[in-house]
Amino acid sequence: MKITSFNPLILTKEGESTVKFFEELGFERRHSITITRGGMDIETVRMKDSSGHYVDVSNVATMERDNTIIRMNVDDFDKAYDMLVSKGFKNANNNNDTVETKSNKSAMMVSPSGFAFDLCQHIKD
Repeated sequence: MKITSFNPLILTKEGESTVKFFEELGFERRHSITITRGGMDIETVRMKDSSGHYVDVSNVATMERDNTIIRMNVDDFDKAYDMLVSKGFKNANNNNDTVETKSNKSAMMVSPSGFAFDLCQHIKD
């Protein structure tokens, strides 16, 4: 398994204002993706600055307060998932589902001590 990117992911109910804040810091929108979880649309905006730093912002309407986790993109989702599980990580989704779209596969993985990864594999056509 190879990590292809590693950056902060901010979960917030104030997605648009958070994106605007990062634009003021010099980040630009690269692309966005919207998924539906539990009947709710969640839009994630990928941003990059001129130095090559990334930050992702997910607009989650049900967030009581902002939460920052680590987005970890890998080249082999299944291998990375199995490795994290072997280290005691748990899938944050109660039924261990993964999110699969035509462009990515992901799962929120929480360590035994509480830090979390949004484990992702970008799927190219």
